[in-house]
Amino acid sequence: MRNLFRLKRNKSFTYKPRYYQGEENPFKIEHKLDQFRSTAQHQRGIKNKVLNALADWQTEGDRDMRIRIAIILGVLILLFLFIIDFDLSIFLDNE
Repeated sequence: MRNLFRLKRNKSFTYKPRYYQGEENPFKIEHKLDQFRSTAQHQRGIKNKVLNALADWQTEGDRDMRIRIAIILGVLILLFLFIIDFDLSIFLDNE
């Protein structure tokens, strides 16, 4: 009856690997490219999100990648229009 409203505490262990020769915590879960991502930081709030989005928008990306994405999107759109049997003659002025 004494522990009716009290929650159990989780056990915590201070385990250190025997053969680990590093400075950082080996149990820290982090992607290897998080240091290069602007969205991996934990800045909360609308103001920080807007500032991060504006900073990402102003940085110039890879030009070849943009061209490649535009080509891929164009091919996919044409393939989709072909699959649904879209008639392109509605844009031509044939009377």
